[in-house]
Amino acid sequence: MKKSTLAIAIGLLLVANTGFAKTTKVTLEQRLEQLESRLEAAESRADQAEQKVQDMQVQQAAEIKEIKDAQGNTPVNGQTSADETKKNAAMPNLQLTGYGDLKIYGDVEFNMDGESRRGTLTKLNEDKSIGTWDMDGRILIGFDGKRKMDNGQFAGFSIQPLADMYGSMNLDDARFNFGQENDWKIEIGRFEAADMFPLNQDTFVEHSGNTANDLYTDGQGYIYMMKEGRGRSDAGGNFLMSKQVDDWYFELNSLIEDGTTLFSDGDNVKVDGRTYHGRKMEQEKNVVYLRPVVNWKPTSELSFSAAMEANVVNNAYGYTNSKGEFVDQSDRTGYGLTMTWDNTKGDPDNGVIFNLNTAYLDANNEDDFTAATNIWWKNFEVGYIYAHNKISDFAGVVCENSCIIQEEGTYDIHTVHASYWIKNVMNMQNFNIYLGTYYSKIQSDQEISTDDDRYGARVRFKYYF
Repeated sequence: MKKSTLAIAIGLLLVANTGFAKTTKVTLEQRLEQLESRLEAAESRADQAEQKVQDMQVQQAAEIKEIKDAQGNTPVNGQTSADETKKNAAMPNLQLTGYGDLKIYGDVEFNMDGESRRGTLTKLNEDKSIGTWDMDGRILIGFDGKRKMDNGQFAGFSIQPLADMYGSMNLDDARFNFGQENDWKIEIGRFEAADMFPLNQDTFVEHSGNTANDLYTDGQGYIYMMKEGRGRSDAGGNFLMSKQVDDWYFELNSLIEDGTTLFSDGDNVKVDGRTYHGRKMEQEKNVVYLRPVVNWKPTSELSFSAAMEANVVNNAYGYTNSKGEFVDQSDRTGYGLTMTWDNTKGDPDNGVIFNLNTAYLDANNEDDFTAATNIWWKNFEVGYIYAHNKISDFAGVVCENSCIIQEEGTYDIHTVHASYWIKNVMNMQNFNIYLGTYYSKIQSDQEISTDDDRYGARVRFKYYF
């Protein structure tokens, strides 16, 4: 009986243990499933959080850009815009219209001078009894534009502003041109026509008289160089037509200007205004100078040129006589010849440039003849200029200081000039120095000032860019 009871008890205990094990096993599986679900939920929440961070970064970047735009692209929090970074790293961009080529260039020219008398005799209000030192010069910046078509036709312009040492702004050339390459051309504006009196290496050439093409100083000798109708005037403009035919070149320049600007404005004279032969000039009309030039070049080294210039407007300027009558003084006609030999292109080391020039002016009550020669070889140049003035009418002494010409008569001016070219200073092909000197003297069959000679020397610094 006891054994039966013990067996029943043991059986019941085994059944209970078996049921508990089954119950425990199911509970663990459920827990694993719950943990897996919780892990998936956590991963989902992490993805959502990461997306929120990205959304916040995008929003912050947008806000920074908006702030930079509002502040004119000012860096915020040490950041620099992509556009600004690109500008700092890239080369500057020059945009052109596409209508042709543009050339930018220039040169620097400064002089240090020592003279027995300052410059020419155009400034007689200064003390001329002592020698003077002087500095002058300018910086030129040039802009040339040109458009050329496939058929050789072209159009272009050139402008050359100048800034001088004394703080003034001036202008060299300002021209417009068009035509056919190696055939014909038309030019309009401010410029100089063909040079009919080349001085070769023109470093320092002064005279015992006036040298400027637009300034006749009354009471002084005149060096006529076929430049009265050449151009680059401060009181008018040019219109030029040219034609090339094989070895021949033809040019016709017209200069329209206030003709009285040829004469000095009278700093040194007792008569107010611009004077000629002691009389004040009165403008009635503008002058029109016609200046035809013919050049023949039979070889690559040799060339000949002939030209004339004449004012074709009557009574353009003059003076009123004691009878109240207007007396024309604007009738001026000049002629010129020049010959040039230049073989430096074929032989740059030992080549020679040789010029022979002559000019004659037929003006009212005055005839002027000039002849000159100069030669250049191995960077050295020397030249001589002779001028003969014959004045048949003179109203009287007009200069407040000593006038060389005080009455009718003949006057001869002799000028010698020389220069030397120091090339490639500091091994720079665009940097040169020129040394120049001159001596000039006037003689006459009339009594003139005993202090009638001029001499000087110059150092010129020339830099191209």
